[in-house]
Amino acid sequence: MKLIYQYMLGFLVVVVTCLSLIAIAIYHYSENMAYQQTWTQLEGYSDNLQSMALRVDPQTGNIKNITPETFASVQEVLANEKVTFAMFDKHGHESYPSVTTEPSFDRRTWKLLQAGTVIRERNSHRNHQAPLFRKHPMTYIIKPWFDKDNNLVAILWVGAEVSAVETNINSIKNNLILAFLVSTILAVIMSWFLASWQVKRIDRLRQATKQVAAGDFAVQIAQNGRDEIDDLASDFNEMAHSLQQSNEEIERQEQRRKEFMADAAHEMRTPLTTINGLLEGLAYDAIPKESRAKSITLMRNETKRLIRLVNENLDYEKIRTNQIPLKQRIFEIKAPLENIVSQLTKKTMVAHDKLRLQVGEDTKVYADYDRFIQIIFNITQNAIQFTKNGTITIIAKHDPALAATTIKISDNGIGMGPDQVKNIWERYYKADPSRKKTKYGESGLGLAIVHQLMQQHQGKISVQSKLDVGTTFTLIFYDREIIEQNKN
Repeated sequence: MKLIYQYMLGFLVVVVTCLSLIAIAIYHYSENMAYQQTWTQLEGYSDNLQSMALRVDPQTGNIKNITPETFASVQEVLANEKVTFAMFDKHGHESYPSVTTEPSFDRRTWKLLQAGTVIRERNSHRNHQAPLFRKHPMTYIIKPWFDKDNNLVAILWVGAEVSAVETNINSIKNNLILAFLVSTILAVIMSWFLASWQVKRIDRLRQATKQVAAGDFAVQIAQNGRDEIDDLASDFNEMAHSLQQSNEEIERQEQRRKEFMADAAHEMRTPLTTINGLLEGLAYDAIPKESRAKSITLMRNETKRLIRLVNENLDYEKIRTNQIPLKQRIFEIKAPLENIVSQLTKKTMVAHDKLRLQVGEDTKVYADYDRFIQIIFNITQNAIQFTKNGTITIIAKHDPALAATTIKISDNGIGMGPDQVKNIWERYYKADPSRKKTKYGESGLGLAIVHQLMQQHQGKISVQSKLDVGTTFTLIFYDREIIEQNKN
């Protein structure tokens, strides 16, 4: 069953159920009111007859008007209203319109009447109805009459044909049926509009889902935040936005992968071509003997370049998948930092840079020794690469308040813009595409490896940079107590 029909059926079931309950309640209320009014009217006749009939003869002191003639005259007056009377004496014997010597009421009814209870009945076939009037369906009252001394003197049965009452009830019933049918028709129309409105909202979601499935992640659904469907639309919009961002990221990473493969192929092709040319020259004795040592040195350098490129990729994957376990320990960092400075001095001189180190004698760090060297070496080498005729400064100190060792590596090189800073930790990213023409950093993996290693150390790394001003990397290595506490 289509959703629109399900909605319509649901609305109709609720509306029809409510209408049915209301109609039944109104019908029963109207029926009860009709009988109540009839009984009140009949009691009024009884009270009037009582005031007329129970008149005391001043000479004899007897009640003089309880006679068949009195009731016959009243009966004639109310004949058009289909009201009928029956009179019973104080012993329960019928005295009008017929005379009997047998009690006309059962024991229970007689006790109620003696106690002064007015009996009201809408069922015309009860046993205490006067025998004469059991031929026609009637509603009636039976009211006892008492004199001024509270003695039972007579019992009056007053009845009206049920058809007179049912005429009004049937009129009410017909009106209710008509109102019910009209209301049901209106409910069908309204439920169709309401269901269509709800289904259209869901259709918009369905169409948007198809667009997303087709690859259009920019789709957005209008929502006003009124109900659950609007909440669903809001969640859908967030999902589509997330998918769009993920798709853009995938495309961006794919573009970087392609750029990296192109760069890697270029970098590999150059040394391989050089090595191949030199090998052929050696094989055919095309290289003079005095140049062979230089050729072999060139081939070794190109081979190291290829090995470095492969190793950087392997290192990144191993670090990213936690395949390289850390062997953290506490050690002094002055000596290893001085070794790094010594190793990079030649590169610094080529770029006409100055490399300065500021570190205390007893400054210690809790880290994996080899990976610590790799982190500092990569960042420092990166700073040298983008600084010409400038200064690179390494400042290391232990901060007791932070319970960590902080290392800052600053340069006054070309710097980076906000977009470049945002992406430098990502694999294959190159802040400056011209790096592929430099001797170092051809893969774009150095800072990505650094970021992964800092995360593995549970440390922090941040960067502040400004174009044409310089860049500062801040590394925080927490003490053993902090690391152990975090593990627990």
